[in-house]
Amino acid sequence: MKVLKVDHIGIAVKNLDESLKFYTEVLGLKCEGTEVVEEQKVRVAFLPCGDSELELLESTSPDGPIARFIEKNGEGIQHIALRVENIERALEYLKEQGVRLIDEKPRYGAGGAKIAFLHPKTTKGVLLELSER
Repeated sequence: MKVLKVDHIGIAVKNLDESLKFYTEVLGLKCEGTEVVEEQKVRVAFLPCGDSELELLESTSPDGPIARFIEKNGEGIQHIALRVENIERALEYLKEQGVRLIDEKPRYGAGGAKIAFLHPKTTKGVLLELSER
């Protein structure tokens, strides 16, 4: 398995438009647009930051994973995504190592990426996402 870089940091927000104002107007980051990912019940915005990105996530449904995260933890960092060379091979390797996976097969993510999540109980409380673009 080869991790190429930190792809992005996912930040759960209650109001995407309101949150974007801080990141763009105060911090001076540029938003590359927004996208709705129906299957994950989120609206996202990517803001490039150096060699990585910040991903702001707003729930599109009260029962979505981001809404549940905010209800339990409040707004803030929800996950860290690592870009991998070959996500299918990475998942096979991690499974062989006994890593608990949320996704045993990649699914569609924002920006056309293939993504899969590792269970936080395996990663000492951090929700890690694998991403292949």
